[in-house]
Amino acid sequence: MTEYFRPLVQHGAARLDGAVSLAGQSLWFTHAERLSRTAPPAIVAARDIPTEVLKRLTVPRADIAGLAMDRPQIMGILNATPDSFSDGGVHNSVEAAVSAAKQMVAHDAGILDIGGESTRPGAAFVTEDEEIARTKPLIEAIRAETQALISIDTRKASVAKAAWNAGAGLINDVSGFTFDPQLAPFCAEVGAPVCVMHMQGDPATMQDDPQYDDVLLDVYDFLERRIEKLERLGVNRNRIVVDPGIGFGKTLEHNLTLLQNLSLFHGLGCPILLGVSRKGLIGEIGREPRKDARAPGSIAVALAGLSQGVQIVRVHDVAETVQALRLWAAVR
Repeated sequence: MTEYFRPLVQHGAARLDGAVSLAGQSLWFTHAERLSRTAPPAIVAARDIPTEVLKRLTVPRADIAGLAMDRPQIMGILNATPDSFSDGGVHNSVEAAVSAAKQMVAHDAGILDIGGESTRPGAAFVTEDEEIARTKPLIEAIRAETQALISIDTRKASVAKAAWNAGAGLINDVSGFTFDPQLAPFCAEVGAPVCVMHMQGDPATMQDDPQYDDVLLDVYDFLERRIEKLERLGVNRNRIVVDPGIGFGKTLEHNLTLLQNLSLFHGLGCPILLGVSRKGLIGEIGREPRKDARAPGSIAVALAGLSQGVQIVRVHDVAETVQALRLWAAVR
């Protein structure tokens, strides 16, 4: 793209003249910030945004695997790994995973995101067989206990196939479908909803020295190219969720730039997923070295994202986040 439009999001029943709804939500905007790689930012009225871009910014999002995208959804994190940065080893038995899953669903998590390969900075590669062995039994057991949407957090086609057959209903690929060329065709074949995330590099090296020309526009362009590729392969845009990949190959400054400008990504015409829970930026800015004590900071950033129209927040602390979300919604 040569021009990008970031909605200046507002809320409230008393909408101003010229206001348009944001992605079919109760949020709205009358103006947007026009961005470019060659010109300074400028404020423009919604009526002056190109027709196709305005349509993508405003059209209601289709349900994802039966979940409505006109209201916030909570994705609970359930890692079946020994080395994930925050909860490694906590849920790698079937009994512990099922118990945790049932608690998350009881606290209104709409999605359970199950991963068998750590993607923390410096994490080592996990073989397909090992990843399947970690995740498939958990998915089968959780599916037997709840009808909640299960997401498989993987970049490998064979793992996704095993998870799909076991009862998963969403494929969440941190590589943005760049790692395994067989994964996107499989998703197209079975009609799976997908989440496309941006990551610079791979988990083992992504934090070594991340560099961007313009992190906001670079991430947007990457996601747009991946969506177009998925569409060519047969994955319809109305089954795609996008994730800017906070903490994946990005410095603190990069992450803050993305978080401050999340509403830009509505221009992709897809629901937005935000995953910041317990990450390094929460610890650094919040001055909390203990990963499992970062719920307050994680919730603060999640609510800031929801204020920009983010549809899904991926969290460790489901009950605490849901409580905060209910109060946030009530006072708005």
